[in-house]
Amino acid sequence: MKRTLCAAFFVASLVQPVSAKTLVFCSEGSPEALNPQLATTTTGMNASRPIFNGLVEFKAGSTEILPALAESWTISGDGTVYTFRLRENVKFHSNREFKPTRAMNADDVLFSLMRQWKKDHPFHNVSGAHYDYFKDMGIEKLLRSIEKVDERTVRITLNSPEAPFLANMAMPFNVIHSAEYADQMLRAAAPERLDREPIGTGPYAFAGYQKDIAVRYRAFADYWKGRQPIDTLVFSITPNPAVRLTKLKAGECHVMAFPNPGDARDIEHNASLKLLQQEGLNVGYLAINTRRPPFDDPRVRRALNMAIDKASIVTNVYRGAGAVAKNPIPPTLWSYNDAIKDYAYDPGGAQRLLNEAGRGNGFETELWYMPVSRPYASDSRRAAEMIQADLARIGVRVTLKTAEWGAYRNALQAGETDLALFGWTGDNGDPDNFLNVLLGCEAARSGGNNIAKWCDKDYDALVQRARQTITQSDRADLYRKAQEVFNREAPWVTLAHSVVFMATRREVSGFVMDPLGRHLFEGVDIAE
Repeated sequence: MKRTLCAAFFVASLVQPVSAKTLVFCSEGSPEALNPQLATTTTGMNASRPIFNGLVEFKAGSTEILPALAESWTISGDGTVYTFRLRENVKFHSNREFKPTRAMNADDVLFSLMRQWKKDHPFHNVSGAHYDYFKDMGIEKLLRSIEKVDERTVRITLNSPEAPFLANMAMPFNVIHSAEYADQMLRAAAPERLDREPIGTGPYAFAGYQKDIAVRYRAFADYWKGRQPIDTLVFSITPNPAVRLTKLKAGECHVMAFPNPGDARDIEHNASLKLLQQEGLNVGYLAINTRRPPFDDPRVRRALNMAIDKASIVTNVYRGAGAVAKNPIPPTLWSYNDAIKDYAYDPGGAQRLLNEAGRGNGFETELWYMPVSRPYASDSRRAAEMIQADLARIGVRVTLKTAEWGAYRNALQAGETDLALFGWTGDNGDPDNFLNVLLGCEAARSGGNNIAKWCDKDYDALVQRARQTITQSDRADLYRKAQEVFNREAPWVTLAHSVVFMATRREVSGFVMDPLGRHLFEGVDIAE
């Protein structure tokens, strides 16, 4: 009861004064970090999104790249040198401890990128940072130099051409921090405040965070694109989708993430609400830890693919709001290999494969399921129960296991699981963001996003070659071949590509769904 009263008081305190415009977003979980350099989930990245800008950005609702803190850029003929011209007179936020004395400049860009890249940087090890995204995408090895040409010009030189580089620069882990704030916190012996109480250039300034309850933001009057119509933005952390919907109906929040597919009709018929939906740039999957016996045998992994009734999972868990997946990238993404033949649901064939692998009597294993709803998996426990029943038919005895969302992600990324349900929403509209980040050899390290810890040299060679190939048609050919290797070696059971739902109250205007899983509140308003 005490916790409930404290939580209610905290959230109520966020929406004062009454005369100010406040928008409350019912989010699906607590962010693992408020600095996107330290985050690996869309939950964490979305919580930091109102605070920051990058050099470039994606247009809302699309994957088109637009200027942001860089007003323009040039690329050398060989594709290895990017020169960014910075926007003039962009102001940083302030807080109780820090008042900026200058506008954003090249020093801030160098600080933000060099922190992730250089191990001897004074902020590299602050807050226990690992920079998993930066490393998984190979940027650590890609960079040759980052130089300040003048106050408003930065030159980035690569070791080789990188086709998705500009799109990668638009991703949240490449946002721009204040070097001046960092210097002040370092002198105050409190460098971790840079991450706990972030300062950015975005439309909203950070105003407070209480774990598992809410994140609060205030409109930034000096935002370079103009002040927002909302005075206070609140992310009210509400993991249960049914509770999120109840709060939306009651007017306790104005926008909610990921209602259950089964509630879509109810929302559509509620005169106070609006249902938003789009085909997701995502994949939900069962990762198979290929470093753990018996899953180091591809015959066992293929057997799991044949034993699981994916169509039944889509019908009963996704409520038909999705499609059975056969590839690790969604069919809406260029280079999707539709010629690949999916594993058929065939328990008898799965049993024969186990017999061939010397596992005819079955075995025991653990299957981890997500404790929160995600856009690619609204009910992970139900999916796990169905997989458990399917595998029991071939003698695989499964124990279900879960953990708090942060501990869950850490266990998966550390390679501590046998089987684990997970998924991905594309960050930049490039196949590299799936095929390399989730399945490349670099990402198979401890802490990386390759949850299957699968490193296939043939596969990786194709993906890395595609990254250095400029022509999209040539890249697509390489990615299609990589999907063939993935299908043969079966490090995942690909489950589904989901339809993603969001819901708002009728009085909300300007909120649009985004194919990259972003929750964007810039320009959003509420009718009086």
